[in-house]
Amino acid sequence: MHQTDIRYTKLRWLLTLVGLLLYIVDIWTDVGLSIKFLLDGRYICSALIFSFILAGLLVTQIFSHAWYEDDLEDPLVNPRGQSTVLGMSKGKLVVFHLCGAGIFTRYYHLLKSGFKVLWLLGGSLNEEERKEAHHRLFCQATDLSMLKLFEAFLESAPQLLVQIYIVQDRGEASVVQYFSMVFSCCNIAWALVDYRRCLRRSLPNIQEMPSGLPTAVYLFYKLFTFSSHILSFSLLLLLTPYCVIALVAILWVLGTMWSHVLRTNFCSTKRHEMVYRVVVGFILTFTFFNVKGQNTRIVMTIYYSLYLLINLTSPLLLAFLKPEVRTAMFFLVISGVIFACSVLGLVFLVLFYLYLHPKAKRREADEVDGIAKQTEATGRMNNFLRP
Repeated sequence: MHQTDIRYTKLRWLLTLVGLLLYIVDIWTDVGLSIKFLLDGRYICSALIFSFILAGLLVTQIFSHAWYEDDLEDPLVNPRGQSTVLGMSKGKLVVFHLCGAGIFTRYYHLLKSGFKVLWLLGGSLNEEERKEAHHRLFCQATDLSMLKLFEAFLESAPQLLVQIYIVQDRGEASVVQYFSMVFSCCNIAWALVDYRRCLRRSLPNIQEMPSGLPTAVYLFYKLFTFSSHILSFSLLLLLTPYCVIALVAILWVLGTMWSHVLRTNFCSTKRHEMVYRVVVGFILTFTFFNVKGQNTRIVMTIYYSLYLLINLTSPLLLAFLKPEVRTAMFFLVISGVIFACSVLGLVFLVLFYLYLHPKAKRREADEVDGIAKQTEATGRMNNFLRP
């Protein structure tokens, strides 16, 4: 589908609203779980959950504010050189982000702009105005989806690991824990698929992500590989927390170093670029992303070979060093799930990239239909993580 055919539909607007509600529920269940642990006297668990919430919140505010600042300086986004962006002054931007409302601000403006374009203006826009308005909506959605991706892997993923460990260690869980784990899984799944679809739709020279079977296969590939990895880490936690801390630290450092080696140029300032590389390193601890939009067949092969090694070694190591768990039902079930999800994840990965991945690029931009202007305006999106 060409850029000229892409529309920000009413269904897409409604799904954005669903994403906002899912995000709110996920945050509140995690906060509620942290408070419950605190009241139960489990101070370390409470502090861990709360620290993950703060980490996700802090990083998303940093990048959200930086991108708004970049938009103010971008002559394509702000051709008149106005001192406001989306009606917000620099001072108001700082206040909103200091209050942790960066993502909510972006949701508000995306829903407001989308409602205006889709319901109020309707057919009053000519073809050129319609293309520009819908492309602008997808650019806003892509910025938001990238922030949600950061939040999902900095907050939802690690606290999900902690909760799975607690359930395994104690053999029971509260209703709040179950709700928190369910919504964390949903938040991660939503963030992965929404990010991929929004990013590919916002870049004119990249073919969009087809809906239906390709999206489903991609979702299964990510969910199965992510789930098996989280469960393998949880088994290592049962062995000793220090083992997982060391392993995650090593993988985090390797991912961060890889970002340095590739010399990512995502941010407009060096300090933000350093934060970005550290965040990318942490995301790579849980799942694979193309860091710089290059051919990654070899890198992906190395990554998933290491992934498979960790997943297969974790149950064996626990069984060898803790013989008493060998006949435990939870150990047998989780080991089976890890093996099944690892195999299924890699099968869906191969199926997706061999048969369903949109390889062909769209036609080159030209001045006649205005796509060249849109391509230049995508700016930082060309440097976003590629799914």
